[in-house]
Amino acid sequence: MKRNIIMGVTAVSSVCYGGEAYASGRSEEAWMWVALFSLAMLSILILYMASLRTKKIERIYQEMFERQKQLEQNQAVLLSDIGENIYEMVTKALKKEGGKKLSKREIRHHTARDVSDIFNVEEKLLAVTNDLIEFLRLKSDKIEIVNETFNINNVLNEISGYICNRYKGKPVDLIFDINNNVPRLLIGDSLHLGQVINHILEHMMDRLNGGELKLKITMYHTFEEKIELEFQFQDTGEGITKEALTSLFDPYYDEENSTYHGLGLYVSSQLVKMMDGTLTAQSHVGKGSMFTLSLPLKIFNRENKRMYRLPTKVLTTKKVFIVDNNYNSALAIKKMFAYFRHEVKVLSKTAFLEQQPNLAPYDIVVLNKSLFTQNLLSYFKQIKEKKELKVIALNTLLERDKSHLKSDLIDVNLYTPLNQERIFEMIVGMYNIDVEKIEEDTQQKKHSVIRSEIPETSNIKQSNFARFSGKHILIVEDNIINQKVLSSLLVPAGVQLSLANNGQEAVDMVQTQGEDFNLILMDINMPILDGYAATEMIRQNPRYDTLPIVAFTALVLESEIEKMFNSGINAFLSKPLNIGKLYTALEMFLLETEEERSADRSSVQPNKPETFDGLDIEQGIAHTSHSKVLYAEVLNEFMIAYGKSDTLFEKLVKEHRYEQIKMLCVDMRGLTGTIGAYAMLDVINKIHQAILYNKQAMLPGFITEYHKEITTLNHAITSYLEVSGYQAA
Repeated sequence: MKRNIIMGVTAVSSVCYGGEAYASGRSEEAWMWVALFSLAMLSILILYMASLRTKKIERIYQEMFERQKQLEQNQAVLLSDIGENIYEMVTKALKKEGGKKLSKREIRHHTARDVSDIFNVEEKLLAVTNDLIEFLRLKSDKIEIVNETFNINNVLNEISGYICNRYKGKPVDLIFDINNNVPRLLIGDSLHLGQVINHILEHMMDRLNGGELKLKITMYHTFEEKIELEFQFQDTGEGITKEALTSLFDPYYDEENSTYHGLGLYVSSQLVKMMDGTLTAQSHVGKGSMFTLSLPLKIFNRENKRMYRLPTKVLTTKKVFIVDNNYNSALAIKKMFAYFRHEVKVLSKTAFLEQQPNLAPYDIVVLNKSLFTQNLLSYFKQIKEKKELKVIALNTLLERDKSHLKSDLIDVNLYTPLNQERIFEMIVGMYNIDVEKIEEDTQQKKHSVIRSEIPETSNIKQSNFARFSGKHILIVEDNIINQKVLSSLLVPAGVQLSLANNGQEAVDMVQTQGEDFNLILMDINMPILDGYAATEMIRQNPRYDTLPIVAFTALVLESEIEKMFNSGINAFLSKPLNIGKLYTALEMFLLETEEERSADRSSVQPNKPETFDGLDIEQGIAHTSHSKVLYAEVLNEFMIAYGKSDTLFEKLVKEHRYEQIKMLCVDMRGLTGTIGAYAMLDVINKIHQAILYNKQAMLPGFITEYHKEITTLNHAITSYLEVSGYQAA
């Protein structure tokens, strides 16, 4: 009984325990399902959140991609957009008072002043195109430094003519302050020196709205026969920030103003390195900027201590009085007169007006033209009745209106910026010292002389030059780009060309084959022998009395024009090259009969435009100064520099040299955009995107595509150059 009770209790306990275990198991299973369900819901929530985040990232990436793509389209580091902005820029410059944009017809018939603004826009585009060609030549190691004898004054004349023509009307005092120890003749690379000085002055003039820009030139003796010439450029502008200084010599695109900067400075920095010189920049915000260019050069003749010798001692020890609007400009002019042992006094404009000093003791009075009044002219008349007094009116080449003061009491109208040689020639001419001249009536019998600037023939195309087919022209020019432009323009038209790199080569060629030439285009600023001296030597032989010589120069002043005609030149063309004026000059001197001159200029029709796979010809020409000749030159230089860049790209990818790939992209993006190679540009943009977003693993996939597009582009360039009649030098 007791045992049964115990067993019963045990059985009941077992049942109860089993029930509890069962209940517990069911509970754990329920919690497990709840946990699984919760985990599933959490996973779904996480996936949903991740999906949202992924979509957000993709949206941000797409926005970044679109912004970057837009930036690339706007940027085109080396000019890819500038062609499309030309018309807009011109129209903006010529807006009517009511704010309405002008039509193309209204632009054509606007005032001469506004038209000159259009020309300035096109000249800037031309300058950028030339910089682009220089950039490509640097990349393909085609630029060679040539050290030859040159006249520093010719370089400065060319620079002042170019800069003042481009920035005509800008209220800036441009000063050349040249130390008296700087020799006239030096040995170095005058062509590239002039390019560097031009680029620096352009950069500084672009940033100036007024104030002063001074170029100070100083010579330092170094060792053996070498000297160091220091060119210090200093302005009174707003200055440059420290951040901007770090990338000053890198080309960049100003998106806000739709303008490009730095290409010229980049080219300059590379040229200076090749010439073993240094180029540095300093700036203080609010105080101005300063560039310092130092170049090792040689003096042509160390024994000649005084390079400018007045023909008689009577012209030395004159008493000179100088007043200019800018006191620093007056001090620079004082230095040039003091070279000739003149006693020079400088007074500020304010002091002159307040003191009204006695000018009778002086031999030469140099005053800014703004100071001349009727009373002052009457005062000069009184002095001149009693003694010899030379009165000089100071003008500036930067003036928009170059009309100078006209009065019998004014002996010379002098234009700043000045150099020592122009002062020397002015003194000699002012005192009527006998100088060997070619009599105009005699010259007229030899060949017509055109003293005014040659007019432009409108609507001239390359095909029009076929009228001069069979003629033989000697091009005397040290700038290889100008040589190529003239060659590409004239050779396809059937004109026979000979090229001389300096005046001495020209003289030698004329002496051996002079009777074969129908005309000479003579640059003035050249090494070894300049255009003046070369022309004089050619004219010494009576056989070449009737050979027309047309000068090609940037500085066109009365004094320079007179110097040209005194040397035997028949006419002059102003730089930069204008094909309408060139056509007029050739028509004047090469078409001898009236029948030839009156021939229908439209008889030769231009070839119909053709299309080339991978190349937008129309856009490319628009980007390169609207010149087919320059466009062909850019294409040729591009193919030489980057035509085999697919091999370079593949090598860089395999060697994981990503920074170099990025640099290649920077170059190629701008270049391909400029020449109209948009399919190639698209490939470059993809590669650049992969670099920007650290997707280097994608780069091998672009090797084949890069090769395909560059091959297509090379074929298109080659075909276009053949069709256009391009002649490689």
